[in-house]
Amino acid sequence: MLLLPGAPDGQGTAVTRALSTASVICQVEPVGRWYEAFIKRRNRNISASFQELEDKKELSEESEDEELQLEEFPMLKTLDPKDWKNQDHYAVLGLGHLRYRATQKQIKAAHKAMVLKHHPDKRKAAGEPIAEGENDYFTCITKAYEMLSDPAKRRAFNSIDPTFDNSVPSKNEAKDNFFEVFSPVFERNSRWSNQKNVPKFGDMHSSFEDVDAFYSFWYNFDSWREFSYLDEEEKEKAECRDERRWIEKQNRAARAQRKKEEMNRIRTLVDNAYSCDPRIKKFKEEEKAKKEAEKKAKVEAKRKEQEAKERQRQAELEAARLVKEKEEEEVRQQALLAKKEKEIQKKAIKKERQKLRTSCKNWNYFSDSEAECVKMMEEIEKLCDRLELTSLQCLNDILASTTKEEGKAAVEKQIEAINEQIRKEKEEAEARIRQASKSTEKSAGGGGSSGKNWSEDDLQLLIKAVNLFPAGTNSRWEVIANYMNLHSSSGIKRTAKDVISKAKSLQKLDPHQKDDINKKAFDKFKKEHGVVPHSDSAAPSERFEGLCTDFIPWTTEEQKLLEQALKTYPVNTPERWEKIASTVPGRSKKDCMKRYKELVEMVKAKKAAQEQVMNACRTKK
Repeated sequence: MLLLPGAPDGQGTAVTRALSTASVICQVEPVGRWYEAFIKRRNRNISASFQELEDKKELSEESEDEELQLEEFPMLKTLDPKDWKNQDHYAVLGLGHLRYRATQKQIKAAHKAMVLKHHPDKRKAAGEPIAEGENDYFTCITKAYEMLSDPAKRRAFNSIDPTFDNSVPSKNEAKDNFFEVFSPVFERNSRWSNQKNVPKFGDMHSSFEDVDAFYSFWYNFDSWREFSYLDEEEKEKAECRDERRWIEKQNRAARAQRKKEEMNRIRTLVDNAYSCDPRIKKFKEEEKAKKEAEKKAKVEAKRKEQEAKERQRQAELEAARLVKEKEEEEVRQQALLAKKEKEIQKKAIKKERQKLRTSCKNWNYFSDSEAECVKMMEEIEKLCDRLELTSLQCLNDILASTTKEEGKAAVEKQIEAINEQIRKEKEEAEARIRQASKSTEKSAGGGGSSGKNWSEDDLQLLIKAVNLFPAGTNSRWEVIANYMNLHSSSGIKRTAKDVISKAKSLQKLDPHQKDDINKKAFDKFKKEHGVVPHSDSAAPSERFEGLCTDFIPWTTEEQKLLEQALKTYPVNTPERWEKIASTVPGRSKKDCMKRYKELVEMVKAKKAAQEQVMNACRTKK
């Protein structure tokens, strides 16, 4: 749709006819300066709108160049051209206020202005004295433009910018005004970053993610700063290749050292800021509080879980207790019922027994002679003891409903059955006893040729040796055999195999046989020590009154007390045994001395037996 131009003031615009809706394509070719612009856009493959932006940018840069203001460097004329490397090139060109932000066009314009003003020909025409050759200060302007117009040389000079503040704030400086102290320091050091998007320093309200990203960036800071400008020697001045290599090696080492110092400076800056940052402290406190809350929550959850488990356990225990009480109550009731039934049965049996006795007594025990009556009474008592309730009831019913002769026959039949039962039980018991005796004799006689030659003294000596050398003793049975061979009065040499066989047979002995062996040993002891035996009718306390103290065994606690007392009171202690006896309750001086002698003899015998075993082993080898 075409737009009509506006009408002048005082006039109106009118449409005389409708515009055609059909569009007409017209081919247009640029001419003149527009054709030149078209060719440029086509060659650069950009649109017309982008070209307009470029044109505007060029116009803005031209306007900036036109508005560029240079600062006068008052020390320019006093500079030494030979010391051009130590001069401030930006200040020489009057760009000290722009420095590294100055564009190449600004540097070119500043150089042009300085040449027009300070060129030797201009000053010579004005009547100013000019130094000869490169001794004139105009050389400093030329060197400044040479350094700043080359991007590589300018980068090297910017790295050692003499106006840059390399200082690092200490921790004490930022106690009260952390953000005011460290924010400008990070801001000015961010110019050295190879990455363009440098994170902001932020403020007290920054989030944890922003603070963490900031410190992560600076702890992994990638600096483009290099110190080639400070090289002491130039390799181009070298006379040969080896000298150039040596100069390059020295320069690389110096640059690496300065780079290391620079990174240490940045790291110190970041460490100081991190240690003083109140946000880090706040985050740590929040993290600590969060962990404490989580810990408390876990402890609370665990406590609740334990309480739930404890309640469940208590409920289970209570249920188990109720079940147990119920079962115990049922068992108790059953026991009461069984007891009542047993009492009833007992009463019934008693009643039937009394009835049987009464019936037999009324019939004079089915006999006229007194001897037969007594014998029948004994048989009747056997029936009362052996017959069950039902048998008694049947027998009593028969006696109540029959004549004397029939009753006598029934009683005699029951008596014969009971006697036959008693006879069979007796035969079975005697058979078991004979079988046990045969097995005992067989086991006792299986110890080899010397198995039948064990006297009572040898048996007692074997028992003593087994107790003297308990399980765990090295070559125990050889030691026991040697001990018996030393102390036996029979003169029979026992082997370890014989001792083991006899010890096993003693363990399998019938309790009655063990009692016989112990009784014979006690009788022998009484004869050897002159103890007068008492009659069997004497009371136990009277029978063993004289021997009660000699046969009280020593307990483990008394043995420990005796050993400790022997260590506490050595041989040269006055009244030694009285003091030892006082430390062992219930033992006299005589008991302690006797026990000590027994221990000494046991130790000596044990050592002798072990030595014999060792000697025997050496002899075999």
